[in-house]
Amino acid sequence: MVHEQKQKYSFIKSIVMNTEQQRDEELWQMAKARVGFRWSFISYFIVNAFLVAVWFFRAGPESYFWPIWPMMGWGIGIAFQYFHAFHGNKITSTRQEYEKLKRQKQD
Repeated sequence: MVHEQKQKYSFIKSIVMNTEQQRDEELWQMAKARVGFRWSFISYFIVNAFLVAVWFFRAGPESYFWPIWPMMGWGIGIAFQYFHAFHGNKITSTRQEYEKLKRQKQD
């Protein structure tokens, strides 16, 4: 009897530990995505500032502002990366979707 209780406690403890490890892994992935976004944004700013400087000093402010095209193209990618890093886990969370389906099944 005591042995069975120890096994049951050990099983429950392993489930709780596994859940905590999953949460830690999720937090780690979120942190990596956010840091990755920050570095991408810094690169975006520096490269585009350089492109604007090239445009300004080579062609002048009266000429066609060609740096807008790389700014817009790369900016779309940066926007998607931002959305994924700071808001993506709310939409793509498997756990939340599971809970939603579970509630629907109960109704």
